[in-house]
Amino acid sequence: MNPIISATELASELSSTRPPVLLDIRYQLGGPHGRPDYEAGHIPGAVFVDLDAELAGPPGAGGRHPLPDPEAFGAEMRRAGVSPDTPVVAYDADKGWGAARAWWLLRWTGHTDVRVLDGGLAAWTGPLETKVPAPAEGTFRPAPGGLALLDADGAAALARSGLLLDARAAERYRGEVEPIDPVAGHIPGAVSAPTSENVGKDGRFLPAEQLASRFAAFGATANSGAVGVYCGSGVSAAQEVIALEIAGFEPALYAGSWSEWCSDPNRPVATGPQPG
Repeated sequence: MNPIISATELASELSSTRPPVLLDIRYQLGGPHGRPDYEAGHIPGAVFVDLDAELAGPPGAGGRHPLPDPEAFGAEMRRAGVSPDTPVVAYDADKGWGAARAWWLLRWTGHTDVRVLDGGLAAWTGPLETKVPAPAEGTFRPAPGGLALLDADGAAALARSGLLLDARAAERYRGEVEPIDPVAGHIPGAVSAPTSENVGKDGRFLPAEQLASRFAAFGATANSGAVGVYCGSGVSAAQEVIALEIAGFEPALYAGSWSEWCSDPNRPVATGPQPG
């Protein structure tokens, strides 16, 4: 299934006999909480989901946004009205990171009909509402394993034997700045591939052919299965997973990402523009 949906397609599906469940995942790294913006206006019927509280576990040795307990995540999705046979569309208002995190978690836990609104809320030209919906309880039960997942050892091995992409900004990859985590740099062998280059100026994903060319330039081979992605805490990397899927790849996500990797002083760190 195509991991993205256009605003025009979404408007049509919302008026159909089988409308999707809408998840509003407005989130900004280090920015204000997204709930006030949601309450000021959201796509009709959308349920707000808190990325920090509901799409991640408590921060710690596993990183700043470790994967949530599957059962707790399932309960939140049922609260939002998600059932196994219900289409789901997630959206946000900034970079596609929050929506991609919800998409990845649902796919990983077994939901097969979930997409991200291409271009986010800015692409939506329909009405907004301030009413907070109270959807009927869904029946979704998580079954982890639907997407490939890496741990720290797996990420290190892939950086040596396959292709591990670092989705953070290039200056963070090079170790020139590190505004969040205690150590600057990247996993040795990883290749810099910022998420900003997956989308155009309008925030929409680039066409599949352009994305395929971009990742091929890094050495990715279609359907090889030997492509992984990480970022700072496993959030923005999910957007790169979507871009890779659009391009025809089947990537794995290192969910702990740099915030987990650099928490262990015994793990090596590379700096500079080269993989190392």
